[in-house]
Amino acid sequence: MTFITDARRLAPTLRDAEARLTAWLARYSVDLLRISLGLVFLGFGAIKFVPGLSPAESLATQTLDILTFGLVPERIGLVMVAGLESTIGLLLLSGRWLRVALALLAIELVGILSPMVLLPTEMFAGPFSPTLAGQYVLKDVIVAAAGLVVAARALGARMVVDR
Repeated sequence: MTFITDARRLAPTLRDAEARLTAWLARYSVDLLRISLGLVFLGFGAIKFVPGLSPAESLATQTLDILTFGLVPERIGLVMVAGLESTIGLLLLSGRWLRVALALLAIELVGILSPMVLLPTEMFAGPFSPTLAGQYVLKDVIVAAAGLVVAARALGARMVVDR
């Protein structure tokens, strides 16, 4: 047999495998994204309950101090953030009350991304040169985009596969 004949025989099998993979992705990928987000929020929320355990503790307390005009004591504020993040995580993991989870996530994202504006010297060492804290916050743009995908599904959008 020649290479061309083998390739022609293989092509329908590859197309069939691709179609099955595409259908599987359309069915499960958003749920996997929701579960991944849930695990991230639950994990990062849980470690904030333990003083000194979260690498973002200082950044979170500085941001919260600015956002609350210093009215919320540092430890109480951090426990509130930990509770919010853990709640978001649990709701996303369970798949229940997704609209509540996504509303809380929208509020949380304001806090998560606000250091870019409120603490620019902490976020950037120079133009186009994010610090480690800045990189930590910048990656949350992906978290926001993932939240939008999960929100679209929760609000009724469906992924359809063209045939």
